[in-house]
Formats: sequence, structure tokens, C-alpha cells
Amino acid sequence: MRYRTLVIAAALVVGFVYITAKPNSFLRRFHSNEPLWSGPQVAHSAGLGPDELNNIDIYKNSKDSVVYITSTVYQRTFFFVQQGQALGSGFIINPEGQILTNHHVISGSSDVEVTLPDQTTYKAKILVKDRQDDLALIKIEPRKKLPHLTLGDSDHLQVGQKVLAIGQPFGLKGTLTVGIVSALGVGPIQGDNSVPLEDMIQTDAAINSGNSGGPLLDSQGNVIGINTAIYGPAGGNVGIGFVTPINRAKVMLDGFRAGKSFGPARLGVRTVFVAGDVAEALKLPASGGLLIQTVTRGSAAEQAGLRPANDDVRVGNFRLGIGGDLITAVDGKPITENDAVTRALAKRRPGDILELTIFRGGRTLNLKVKLGEAPDEPM
Repeated sequence: MRYRTLVIAAALVVGFVYITAKPNSFLRRFHSNEPLWSGPQVAHSAGLGPDELNNIDIYKNSKDSVVYITSTVYQRTFFFVQQGQALGSGFIINPEGQILTNHHVISGSSDVEVTLPDQTTYKAKILVKDRQDDLALIKIEPRKKLPHLTLGDSDHLQVGQKVLAIGQPFGLKGTLTVGIVSALGVGPIQGDNSVPLEDMIQTDAAINSGNSGGPLLDSQGNVIGINTAIYGPAGGNVGIGFVTPINRAKVMLDGFRAGKSFGPARLGVRTVFVAGDVAEALKLPASGGLLIQTVTRGSAAEQAGLRPANDDVRVGNFRLGIGGDLITAVDGKPITENDAVTRALAKRRPGDILELTIFRGGRTLNLKVKLGEAPDEPM
């Protein structure tokens, strides 16, 4: 009897050990020291991918050169002067503390402050304001040599190549987003300066409020553009961002070194687009053009001999000045829209030559006009 009891007890022990030793044993589910979650799987043959490592390297090498810019703007209302702030990004381009950003980040400001990634702050001096291309160059006086970014080449970009944007969206420090070049030569885009921007880079790398003025980098870490505008709700991102090509900023930097002015170019005329039956009724070419109404005294247009209207007629519910020159082409391109001269001026600087084809007294004339400079304010 005692022998049989020992045999039964031994069998129960062996059975218990066998059952609990199985990984999927129901007893192990009720009592186990193992965690309830699974740890990360590591493939011994691979770590981070090459593209991930590239992103990390570029971010580490670039983040200390991207700054946060705060500009104080004073606006006069009917009752009092109201203080506001514009926020944006910028990036250091040399150890002496020169910084590229967007014009709309610092426009109208009497007080610009730059915060470096180490949280030190400096008052900045505005060196160049280029409203036409929404670019600006500012400078701080650092207490040490600063890390800076290298400028690449935006003339040889290709749709589909990888790009990386670094900035301070919504005041968040050193944010990285990654995407591709979605399109090239995009425009006109209505920028924050109310100036149409031409030949922009389009990207799907997320650009949000506060990213303006920050760098867009290629896979080598070179700056190929300056993040400028977004498409979509104010302050939001829908995957369509617009970037000013860096080669445009290089032109500004070279011009600044040579002492060139970067105010908006000005022709000095007010025009109305006429074509078709209206143009023929005025004994003008049916293809039409921009009929000059007024010429500003002392302007480039006056100096070039452009003629304003000397009489007027009623057309529908408004009066139209007649007798002045009809601008039929700009730089050899026929005029088909009422903003043709405005768009041509957007690509020019004071002192540049604008070639106009005009119709006057039954004859076609070609004039070269040396452009003047307009005030740095909305046109």
C-alpha cells in the first residue's frame, strides 16, 4: 500500500513538471514572471537603414545652425499703437553671425531678436530687405564663432529627390521633417508680402507656421532653398509647401556685397487692359495691351518718354483715359493679362532695363526703360 502511494505521488510530480515546462501551458498563463508585452525585434543582420542614418547625420550636423527669430511689430490703430510679434526661423551662413531668413519674418519690425539653439539671445541688425523675393539678411554679434550651413545649388534640382526641412514651427525647437521635391518652377504664389512669388520649389516636407525662413536641405546637407509659404489653412499643413531657391538668395548676397539696392523696381504707370472690340473702337490693335492712364512725375516711365492719356471716354459705367501709349509687349512677350507688367517687375531690380513694345499714333515703337526704385511697402 505504501509502495503504491509513492508511485502515484511520483507520477503526479513528473506530470506537473512536464505540463508546466511547456511554453504554452495553461498553468504558465496564470502564474508567470514574464512581462505581458513583447520587446522590440532586432534583426541581427540589420540596424538603422541608410536613409535613416542619412537623416540623422544631416540633422545632427545642421540643427545648431538653425535659429529662432522673433520680431516686434508696432501697428497704429485708430485709438492707440498696438504691439505684435512675428515668429519665424533662419539659418546661420558664416561664423560671423550673418543669417538668412524671409523678408516677411522681419518686415515692419523695429526690434529683431535671434535665439540660438543653446537658448542664448541676441539683438539682430537688418542688413538687407528684399521684399520682391521675400528674402532678408540679418546679423548678430556673437561672442564666439558659430556653426553655419553651406549653400548648395538650386538650379539642378530634380523632382523626386529627397529634401529635409529644419525650423521652429509653433515655437518648437529644431524640428525636422522629410519629403521630396514635388515640383519645380511653380508660380505665381501669393506670399505673405502680397507680392507674387515666381519659380518656386514645391515640396511635401511638412512646413508649418514658424518654419518660414528655415533651410531646406538636400541629402548632402547643403541648403537648396528657404522655406517660405504653405498652401492650405492658415498655420496648417496639407503637404504642399513652397520654397525660395537658394540661388536667388545668392544673387542677393552678391548684390549686397557690391552695394546694390534691393528695393522693389518701379516703372511708374497706371494702366488698363483693353482688347477686342473695345481696342478696335479706340483705333488700337485688336490684340490689345495695357493702355497707359497716368505716368508718375519723375518716374522711370516719364524719363523714358511714355505718354499718359490726354482725353477720356465713357465705357459702360466707368471712364477710360485715351490718347496715351498702349503697351503691347514686355521683353518681346505679347501682353494678354492685366498684370503682365507687374509680373515682369517682380523679376527686376532698380537699375535693370525693361524692354517695352508700344503702339503710338498708328506706329509700333520699342523702348528701353531703366527702372527706378519704389518704397519698401506694398505696391
